[in-house]
Amino acid sequence: MNCRNVFGMLLTYCAMASMGPTAAGAAGAPAPPTNPASAVPIWGVSPIVEPYPYVSRGSFSGPAVPASPDPLVRYRWPNPKASDGLEIYLRQPESVTCDPETSSFTNVKSLLTPTPNVTVSGTGTIRVDFGRENAGWFEIDSPDCPGGIKLSISEHKGPEATPTSGDKTITPEKIGNTYRAKFNDEFYEGVRFGFIHVNSFTRPWHITGIRLVCQVKPANYEGRFDCSDPLLTKIWYQSAYSVKICNLKDYTTPILVGRGDRFLWNGLDFYIYNTANLIAFKNYEYVKQQIIKVNTPPGIEFGLFSYALYDVLGICDFYNYTGDADFVNACSAMACHKLNRANEHFTGYTNKIMDFFMGWDERLGGSERATSYNLWNYRMLCIRAWREFAKVMERTGNTAARDKYNGFADARIRELRQNKTWHSQLDVHGCAEAIQAGFCTRAEIEAMCAAEFTDRVNRVSYSQANTGLILQGMARAGRYDDAICTLKDQWGATIQYGGTTTFEIFHPSAKDALGPNDPPIGGQCGTTSLCHPWGAMPCKYLNEEVVGIKPTTPGFGAVDIFPHLGRKLTWVSGTTPTLKGDIVASFDVASGKCSVILPSGVTARVGIPKVERTIKSITINGALAWDGAYHPAPGIGGAGENAGFVCFTSVQPGNYEFLVSYEGTTPSYTDPVEVFPVRFVGEDAATQGNWGGIYGSDGYVLPNYDGVGKDVRVLPSYVTSVVCDQEHCANAFWTTNIHRTTDVRAPARDRSNSETRSAAAIYNQYPYLTMFVDITVSRTHEYTIALYFLDWDTTTRRAGVEIMDLHTLKQLAPVKVVRDYHAGKYLVYKCNRSVRIRIAASGKPNNATLSGIFFSP
Repeated sequence: MNCRNVFGMLLTYCAMASMGPTAAGAAGAPAPPTNPASAVPIWGVSPIVEPYPYVSRGSFSGPAVPASPDPLVRYRWPNPKASDGLEIYLRQPESVTCDPETSSFTNVKSLLTPTPNVTVSGTGTIRVDFGRENAGWFEIDSPDCPGGIKLSISEHKGPEATPTSGDKTITPEKIGNTYRAKFNDEFYEGVRFGFIHVNSFTRPWHITGIRLVCQVKPANYEGRFDCSDPLLTKIWYQSAYSVKICNLKDYTTPILVGRGDRFLWNGLDFYIYNTANLIAFKNYEYVKQQIIKVNTPPGIEFGLFSYALYDVLGICDFYNYTGDADFVNACSAMACHKLNRANEHFTGYTNKIMDFFMGWDERLGGSERATSYNLWNYRMLCIRAWREFAKVMERTGNTAARDKYNGFADARIRELRQNKTWHSQLDVHGCAEAIQAGFCTRAEIEAMCAAEFTDRVNRVSYSQANTGLILQGMARAGRYDDAICTLKDQWGATIQYGGTTTFEIFHPSAKDALGPNDPPIGGQCGTTSLCHPWGAMPCKYLNEEVVGIKPTTPGFGAVDIFPHLGRKLTWVSGTTPTLKGDIVASFDVASGKCSVILPSGVTARVGIPKVERTIKSITINGALAWDGAYHPAPGIGGAGENAGFVCFTSVQPGNYEFLVSYEGTTPSYTDPVEVFPVRFVGEDAATQGNWGGIYGSDGYVLPNYDGVGKDVRVLPSYVTSVVCDQEHCANAFWTTNIHRTTDVRAPARDRSNSETRSAAAIYNQYPYLTMFVDITVSRTHEYTIALYFLDWDTTTRRAGVEIMDLHTLKQLAPVKVVRDYHAGKYLVYKCNRSVRIRIAASGKPNNATLSGIFFSP
C-alpha cells in the first residue's frame, strides 16, 4: 500500500469536516486590525500592518503560574466569547546563536533586547530561540539590507523540512524595511526557532528589529491543576497551552507544519481537545459549535470507523458537562447513524487502514495496514460507545434508543464471552477500551492489567492521544500509581527533550537518543507535529481522576469529588469550571487540610482519601463531623466509609474546610523498571565496509547489491525470511547508488572483504515516512544482528531506529539515532526472537538508508 496515497485518503476523509475557507477564520486575507484608539498592545507593535488586532483589551490580573509555558497565562480578557476573532502579540527571542560565531555578525546579543542593532559583514546563519512553541510568523527589520537573505522557521533546532511543502525556508516578502517569512495565506506556522540565512554578501548592513508575531483566540484560564509533583503540574499547563494556540477563530486544529491536514478534525483528536477546552478555558459555546458542525448532516459515509465513534463519545462528554438536551437532539441522528454502522462492521475485517485507523502506534497499524489488534480495539470501542450513548439516551428520555444500543452491546458481549479468554487477544489499547466500556469482571480486569499494564515500556503508546486513552483505562482499573508513572513517562519525555507543547508522536526512549530540541524522528505520519492538541488528555485526566471532579448528573447538577493521589502524591488541588460556576477542591494528605467549594445549583459526594491509612477524625468548618461515625454538620446530608474514602453525601453548595487526622503511613510505591528484551551492544564506526571476520559469520543481506531488487543474501539456518521490499513496506524504494567501487565505506560482497564492491541501500521512498525490515526466526534463538548504515551521498543524514517484536509489535529496545554515518556505522544488537526494524530520518536529508544486515552467533 502506498503510504502517501493512504495519507491522502485520510485527508480526503476529514475534508468533510473542513469549514470552508482555509484562512484563519475568514475567507481570503484576514481583515486589518481594529484596535480601539485607547487600547495599548501588551508588548509593542510591528512597524507594518498585521492581519489581526493586537491583544490589548484585558490585563495581567490572573495568578502567576511558573509551570505554564504560556506567556499569557496571567492575562485576562474581559468576557471572551466564541465569536471572537484572532488577536496577535509580539515575542522577542530568548537566546541566539550564529554560524560562523564571530566573523560575520557583530552585536548579535542585541537581538535579545528591545533595540537590536546587528552588523552583518559576511555570510552565515543566525538562529534565534523564542523559548516556546507559538502559532505565529517570523519577521526582521533592516533599513539597508541589500537582499540575498532567506528566513526559516522550525519547531526544532534545524530549519523545518516537510514532505508536502519542502523546506520551511523562504525568500521573505519585503514590506518597507520589514522582511516577513510568510509560508501560507493563514500566515501562521508552528514556530519555536527562527533562522536568518545570509547567503551572499556585497556590503555591510544591519538588523534593527526581530520578532515573532503570535496569534491567539481570546480565552482565559478558568480551570486549574496543581500538586506535589511539579512535573504533573507542568504537563497540565503544557496540555492546556497546546490547545489554546491551536484554537482558531471557529475551530481547533493541530498546527501540523507543512502538512495538508490542517482543518477541523473530528474523531479521536476532537474528543480529546474539546474536553481540554472545556476544563482549561470554559470554552463551552466554542466547543458546542464545533461538535455540531462535524456531526451533521446524517447519512454520509466517511470511513475511519473509530473516529466516528469518538465523535459519539465527544457528544456524550459534552452533554455530561453541560446537560444540554437540545444539543443532544441536534446531534442524535448522526450519532445513531454512526452507532448503527458500528454494529454492521463489528465482525468485519479488512486490510484497509481507512477502515480501522486508530492511531500511529505499531500495534494499531499506523498508516500501513490494519492489524488484528485494530479490529479488537475497534470492537471494544464499539461496546463503549454504545453503552455511553445509551446512558445519555436514558437521561434525555429516549428509552427506545437506550434499549437499542444497550442491546447491541449486550449481544456483542455475549458473543465475546463464548471464548473465556477473549481478552487475551487485546493489546494495551484494546484493554484500555474494554475496561472503560464497563462490562468486564474484576477477574478479567486483573488479567488484562497483568498482561498489559505492568510493562512500563509497552503500556505507553507511540502517540500521546492513545496513551491518554490508556490512562483512562488504568484509572477505571484502579491503577492510579501506574497511570501517573505512565503519564510522566510519555509527557515528561517530551518536556525533557525540550518541548513546550504536546506532540503528535514520540516514544519516551527517544529523549535519550535525541539532543535537546533536535529534529525529531519521522513516523508513519511523516513529519511529526510538535504542537498537536490531541495530546491534551492530561487536562481531563488530572482534573477528573487525580483531583477527582466528575459530574454524576448532566451539567454538574450533582458531582462526585473523589481524589486519587496514589502512593506518591501528598497534595493535589484543582478547579473545574462549569456552567453553574467553578468547582474547586484541594486535598493535602500530609497536613490533613482539605477544602471544597461548590457553586449554587451543585450538590456533591465528597470523598476524603484514606491513602491506605486510618482516618481518626474529620472536622468540617471547625466542627467534628467524623470519628468513625457521622456527626451532623451544616450542609452535609450524611457520611459513610469504604476501603478508600470517608464519603460525605448530599453536600450542599458552599465552602467547606476539612481537617483530617490520619494514623499510620501510606505504603511506598516504586516505579517498575523499564525492561528491554533486546540489548543494544553499541555502535561501530571503525569497521566500515570490511565486515568479514567481525560480523555476518552466520549470514547476511546486502540490499540491492547487484542492482535494484537484486540482493546478495546468505541467510542463517534459523532465519526463515528477511522482508524489506515494496510489497511489505509501503514506503521503501530500492536503489543502487554505484555498482562498483573500491571505496572502503562500501560493504564487501562476502566475508573475504574483497576490494571491488557495491555501494547500495534501501531508503525511505517518501520524505520522513518510515520503512521497516521484518526478520523472521524459526524458533527462539539467541543471535547478534548488526545493521550497517552508509550515508553515501551526504554527510548529514541521521536515522532513527526502533526494534519491535514481529508478532506482538511491542518495543524490544530503546530508540537509537545513528549520526554521522558518511563513513559507515554499525548498530549492534543481541536478539532472541523475530523482530521488526523500523527506520526513519531525523532532520535533513529527509530519508534514511540501510546498506547491510549481518547475523552472528
